[in-house]
Amino acid sequence: MGTLMAAPTYWTARALREQGSRFYRALGEALEAADATNRRRLYAGWTDEFWDFYGRGLRLAELEEGGAGRAAE
Repeated sequence: MGTLMAAPTYWTARALREQGSRFYRALGEALEAADATNRRRLYAGWTDEFWDFYGRGLRLAELEEGGAGRAAE
């Protein structure tokens, strides 16, 4: 929970919206709009799912950053 709460929500929410079902897309929207208290509630209720999409978000970030680095070469 600490890792999820400390991490920026952008990449997790993006992974939920881009890679998830309609339900997970809605969770991504909710995550992006949530304040800290409501983020904690979301994470507590769906810890495994958010952890999965957190990992997917990290991979998306790595791909985008790697692609941006290659474009500059």
